[in-house]
Amino acid sequence: MRDVCIAILLLLLSLSAHAHDAQGCAATIKDLRILAEDPSFALRWSEISMDDGKPLKVSIVERNGALLLEFMKTGEGLWAEISGVICKSGVDLELRMPREQINLGPATNWMLSLALANGGVFTLRRRMSNQLQIETQGWSGRFVPTAMN
Repeated sequence: MRDVCIAILLLLLSLSAHAHDAQGCAATIKDLRILAEDPSFALRWSEISMDDGKPLKVSIVERNGALLLEFMKTGEGLWAEISGVICKSGVDLELRMPREQINLGPATNWMLSLALANGGVFTLRRRMSNQLQIETQGWSGRFVPTAMN
């Protein structure tokens, strides 16, 4: 009887965890702003931590039922396009994606290409009200919101 009670308890905990995960993710701009607890969460960002004078520009858009982060390197073109859902992880937001959801462009450096060869996680962390830290294995950058074009 004790084993049955433990099994039921584990099942209930598992169901609760899955329900929480589903509520803590966003596949739309509206849901992203709710998840970020910021109704005016910027959808375009410009890098301020680059060391080559060519900032990355990040755009967040909805496409095919998912969020798409497009990274463009100034003067060089596509750095990466990554699609998926963004989920809450503690105080951070995370975009987890398998390799199939990553399109690396010609502006991507070889270290990042290698690091994301099998998929990865991009963490989005608010540093201040006007800055966003975006990082993944082998790379990180600080960004500020930019005006919509």
